[in-house]
Amino acid sequence: MTVDFGGLVGRVTDDSREASPQTAFLATKLNARFHEEARGRGASFVTPADLVDRLGLREVEVVGVTGTNGKTTTAAAIYSLLLDLDYKAALQGTRGFFVNDEKLEGKSLTTPPSLTTIRNLWEAKSRGAEFFVMEVSSHAIDQNRIDGLDFSLKIHTNVTSDHLDYHGSVEAYRAVKSAFFADESRKLINRDDEVLKFNPKNAYGYGLENPATYKVMAYTLGGGVSGVIQHFNEVATFETPLQGHFNLYNITAAIAAVHLLTGEDLGDICEAAENFGGVAGRMETVSVDPLVIVDFAHTEDGIKQVLDSLKEKELRVVFGAGGDRDRGKRPRMGFAAATMAKKVYLTSDNPRSEDPETIIEEIAAGIEEREKVVKIPDRREAIERALADLQPGEALLVLGKGDETYQEIKGEKIPFDDREVIREILGRR
Repeated sequence: MTVDFGGLVGRVTDDSREASPQTAFLATKLNARFHEEARGRGASFVTPADLVDRLGLREVEVVGVTGTNGKTTTAAAIYSLLLDLDYKAALQGTRGFFVNDEKLEGKSLTTPPSLTTIRNLWEAKSRGAEFFVMEVSSHAIDQNRIDGLDFSLKIHTNVTSDHLDYHGSVEAYRAVKSAFFADESRKLINRDDEVLKFNPKNAYGYGLENPATYKVMAYTLGGGVSGVIQHFNEVATFETPLQGHFNLYNITAAIAAVHLLTGEDLGDICEAAENFGGVAGRMETVSVDPLVIVDFAHTEDGIKQVLDSLKEKELRVVFGAGGDRDRGKRPRMGFAAATMAKKVYLTSDNPRSEDPETIIEEIAAGIEEREKVVKIPDRREAIERALADLQPGEALLVLGKGDETYQEIKGEKIPFDDREVIREILGRR
């Protein structure tokens, strides 16, 4: 990518082939092997920290949200609350790039390369944003893609297990997540998730079970998530249309974060939370009768949380696992689903270069109750079969892809949206 920042900075690229005497090269640890090529093209070098300083971007308060699950919803909730409280804000993450309620870019990596983030931060500043809320992935932490940024607040949702194809082990994955919280910057920690290691300096906590700076004293989950939150002597109540126990944590984290960032009255923040309806593809109700919900859950813990949020119902679940990714989690995903669901329909997710049937068999290896399993590689057929089998009073969960609008098969992205497929099948009935 090459960006013309104008003014004193001019053109900057992170592609050594575009580097020249007129285009500075953004030198990072990730692109170190291309430094010599850029130097040979006569380019001057600039680091992410230098670029942030020269563009005056430290005036914008950067908020980073990391965790195995909940990043997207928590970041989106913080952004929504800030806007509702009349602050100008930007949001960068899996769903794209937004500034002041305007979508400027579509979906991308959870945390894009350094130059993209800096460009987005620059764009946010030019539009008057006071806050820049971003999702921070474990890959981005490990690859130093967030170098040069000063975080006004770092937020931890949870740490379970994911991306072991990249990190190698659960211990290495947890260490990377913990590294984000090792400095003395202000941080907000989920005190009920006791895996994370963090620097206690400037650390605040939120939770339901353990002592925390922001403690949920009581809550209900029927018909939405509502609760009573206490911050020292201050107590406030909130109600949201969100579904699920895990979303109680997400909205609590968002309320606490906005309180720390703005100092606004806790009651006013809780009142604004009523307007946050969630994120597309995250516990999204596609049909009420029959009850059909789509969610992005693609890990063992994610599946557990989603199914647990509807434990009062008989559940059927359709899901698969992404190809060319962490294979070790597949049987654990199968075990989690079969433990809580009446019937499990194993199908394709984004198989990429792998054989869908092989992926399905690896998921099925974690399920002892074989009579619970139906294997249908074609995702449309699997959804149609599950809907046909659905009995009165039961609910169907279609997991793994959320609001994705394609399936990635053999290097090709084929249009496919779980929500549209469900509506089409139900519409024919």
